[in-house]
Formats: sequence, C-alpha cells, structure tokens
Amino acid sequence: MSSILRLLGDEAGGDPRMSRYRWLVLAVATLSQASAAFATQGLAVMAGFLQKGLKLSGAEVGLLFTASGIAPLFTLILIGDLLDRKSERLIIGIGTLIIALGLAGAVLAPSFPALLLSLVVVGVGYSTVQPGGSRSVSKWFRPAQLGTAMGIRQAGLPAGGAAAAASLPFVIGISGWRSALLATAAVVLGGGFIFWSIYRAPEQLAGTSRRPALSIAYLAKLLQQGWMRRVICSGVALVGTQMGLVVYLMLFLRDRHGMPLQQGAWLLFLIQLCGGGGRILLSAWSDHCSKTGKRFFPVTFSKLAAAAGLLALLLAPAHTPLPVLAAIIGWLGFFALGWYGPWVTYIAESAPADSVGLALGVAMTVNQLAIVVTPPLLGLIYDCTGNYGYLWFCLIAGVILAFALTRAPPAPQAAS
Repeated sequence: MSSILRLLGDEAGGDPRMSRYRWLVLAVATLSQASAAFATQGLAVMAGFLQKGLKLSGAEVGLLFTASGIAPLFTLILIGDLLDRKSERLIIGIGTLIIALGLAGAVLAPSFPALLLSLVVVGVGYSTVQPGGSRSVSKWFRPAQLGTAMGIRQAGLPAGGAAAAASLPFVIGISGWRSALLATAAVVLGGGFIFWSIYRAPEQLAGTSRRPALSIAYLAKLLQQGWMRRVICSGVALVGTQMGLVVYLMLFLRDRHGMPLQQGAWLLFLIQLCGGGGRILLSAWSDHCSKTGKRFFPVTFSKLAAAAGLLALLLAPAHTPLPVLAAIIGWLGFFALGWYGPWVTYIAESAPADSVGLALGVAMTVNQLAIVVTPPLLGLIYDCTGNYGYLWFCLIAGVILAFALTRAPPAPQAAS
C-alpha cells in the first residue's frame, strides 16, 4: 500500500487534494457504491422470483422494500456523526460486512419474518455507504472539481443496479434466488474490501472533529441553516419524483400506452442510464456554476426540467409513438434522477468542515423518509382515482412548490 501511495503521491506543493491518488480514491469510492447498490437495487430485480419462490402476496413483496429501507431512517444521522469523528475506511468496511451478513441471513431465513429481519440488517449496513463515500470524496477534491468527482461517484448507484439487472436473473435461472443472494453478498464484500484496502484519508486534512457532541440542540441549529432548508426541500420533492417514476412508470406505460412490461423494462433501464449520465454532467455543470457562487443552480434547473418532463408524460396521448416516449423518459431520467450528484456536492461544500458527515446524514435521512412514504402514498392515490395522471400531477405540484420555496439563495450562515 505504501508503494501505491508513493507512486500516486503528492506532486502539487504538498496539497493532498492535488495528488494523483485522489483519482484512485474516487475509483474505489465509486466501486463501493456500485457494489452496495448491487444489493439494494438487486432486491427489485429479485422481487418477482422471491414472490414466486416464497408464495408472497403483493403486500408482502412491498414489505421487502420497506424492510430494507426503514433502517436508514434511524441510522443515517448517527453514521453521519461518526464520519465526522472516525475513519470513513473503518465505517464503510464495517458497513459492507453488515450488508453481507444480512444477505447471508436472508439465504438461511426459515420464514418470511426472518427474511424481513435480515433485510433490515442489510439496510443498516447500507446506511454507511452513501454518506461515507461522499465524505471520503469531499476530503480529496477541491471545490473546482468536487462536483464532477461527486457525480462520477454517485453514478455508481445506477451502475450497480444495471449490473444486478443484467446478471442476477441469469444466476437465478441456473441455481435459484438463494444462490443469487450469496453472489450478491460476494459482490458487496469484494467492493468493500477493495475500498478498505486502498482508501486512506489525506494526512493534512485528517483530525478529530472539534464541533460539539451530537445533540438535539446542535441538530436543531443545523436544520435552521438556510442552505440546509434549501437542501431538504429540494431533496424531498426530487427524490419523491424519482421514486414515483421508478416504481410506477412501467405500470403507467402498460395501462396508458398498451406497452408490454418487458418493453417497459427497457424504458426503465433507459431512465436509469440517463440518470447516471445526468449525475455526472449536472455535477460537472455545478463546478462551472460554483465559480460564480451558484453551485445550487443545476438542482434548481432540474426541478423545472423534471416538472416539464412530467407534464409532457401526463399530456402525451394514448399510444404515443415509442421514440417520443423514449425522448420524454430520457429527459426525465437525466434531470429527475441526475439531480442527486450536484445536490450532494452542494451539501459537502456548504456544511461546516467539521460537520460534513452529519449534514449528509441529516439530509439523507429526510430523503429516506420520502423514499419510504412516497410509493405507498402514490399507490393510494391511484387506488382512489384509478388514473395515473393524478400521480404525475401531484409530483409536478410538489416540484413546483419546492422551486418556489428555494428559488432565492439563502443568507450565508454557519452552524457552530
């Protein structure tokens, strides 16, 4: 390891953030994100096979996602606090072990409740990866390149989902869903081990946090910051839009446009692919905007673009030609999923240096609440109306409201 550090070491006047090694950090952080996403996104790939193998009802299938998503609501803030005080290498390493243990428990689960408990454990481990990887990248990159680096790293999530979609059905077809869970555990362990083996914090920026200990009072002060309110309001609206599209797009295309689910799955793949590209390109744009103090502008623009795309989807007549639908869905993927890269970058740049991990944990906790609540809420709206148009209208209204509330930049503040 020391030879790698020397080879990729500092060549820029002692500033570790100008070292070639930072690109290796970015690579392993992206890999750890992709391997963890292979597990969480892979659950969606395996849902139908689990339903058939365990004879689950539709509600029980939904509980699988609730189980894996509920734990971060209670752990992300604590993980964020730990990241400001302890090594990202240690925390992500332990987190990947926890994910693998949860998956192993799912393989051995003798009953449906035991399977749900195992997936809760997976969610606990996954809580370390998102904020931990973002924190590690933020330490190694200067503001001029931070957005691009964050975007590349965040693209690991759709990349992991795409890899799961391409490989897990093949594994299940050969040896069943339990073997697929074991293979997923191996992927997670591999990505975590590579990160743990290679990542080191920059020495000049390392050190123990001097901010106050985590408390309700400090959290309240953090939440009162103008930039944090901006982050939370935008994140809830956009992550709700993202979940609505990912969960209900295929069903909408089937019912409104008569599209078979298999064909709809390719458009769902398209939205993920464009979302990955959006995370990189919008983040790079945010680096350009940061030169004029407008780092958040790509997120603001994404809200308007997402609302326009949803309106186009809502107004498209039945049996709209496939190229037109693909263009609308690609646009939505780019902006309604791509916003996350510049959003995370804005948090890392706006938060006090000793509270970046905690700020990420708080913002991601609120997002996680929207992730858990939005799908069943939208499903209830559809059950009451029988029309997917109301779903898109509600998402448009939420995004426009968030735009109105966050249009003006917040006054400079600092948590202390």
